[in-house]
Amino acid sequence: MGIFSGLENFGLGKLKNTKLYEEEKGKEQEGKEKKAAVKHEVTEAELLFEKTYSCPVCYKEFKTKVMRTGKVKLLSADTDLRPKYQNVDSLKYEAIVCPHCGYAALNRFFEHIVSVQAKFIREQISSNFKGLEYKGDIYTYDDAIARYKLALLNTVVKKGKTSERAYTCLKLAWVIRGKAENLPKDTENYDAIIKELKEEEDELIKNAYEGFSSAFMKESFPICGMDELTLTYLIADLARRSKEFEAANRWVSQVITSRAANERIKNKAREIKELIKEDMECFERAEAKEDETK
Repeated sequence: MGIFSGLENFGLGKLKNTKLYEEEKGKEQEGKEKKAAVKHEVTEAELLFEKTYSCPVCYKEFKTKVMRTGKVKLLSADTDLRPKYQNVDSLKYEAIVCPHCGYAALNRFFEHIVSVQAKFIREQISSNFKGLEYKGDIYTYDDAIARYKLALLNTVVKKGKTSERAYTCLKLAWVIRGKAENLPKDTENYDAIIKELKEEEDELIKNAYEGFSSAFMKESFPICGMDELTLTYLIADLARRSKEFEAANRWVSQVITSRAANERIKNKAREIKELIKEDMECFERAEAKEDETK
């Protein structure tokens, strides 16, 4: 006797042994296996959305691509705090540009502008700006670099804080580093392009170092969202990357000897101290080799 016995009166006697769940379970399992076999890999475009901004200079609205918060996984960070995410470089989307008047700034600073600064931008940038339009689903590294350079020019024209200029230089250096890391090896003139990108990155890092060093002495904390210890650590690494080794040692020692610093940042500072030593030795060997060839 099965649970479907007694349905013979309806002419359904042949179905009295039908199994209630096994077939459904089989289909469910088959569906799961198919899903696992066709696992969808999230694309960069899927991590973006169009956000509407109101320009504080020309007062027109525009849309720009921004990264969805919390949708990207942080994998690691470089010693100068550059974040590295899985499958996407979110740094490409931090420069906000008004396509109408040319006002641009990093998203942290975009809305913070006073009337006299807006006047400077209208007079020196908007009056010559030819417009901006991107049709792709994502920003390429070249797109991002152009947007950052426009943001950096705006900080100078509007007489922005030294820290803003330094921060924009640093972020632009990170984007250029990202381009170098992702440049296909089969690119024509690969070595020459990599060399040029490295020189441009180094120049921006040096400017970031000089700007942050000045802002540290003249501006109040937090500076660009960083507390005093974080900025001290960052300046130490920027000095190292700029081959200002004596200064780098002074800055990093302030972190290591600070009573307010926790062990995490002290350990990171000790790593920087070791890198300073290694870089100094490499630099001295290179100079000695250069002297021998003269």
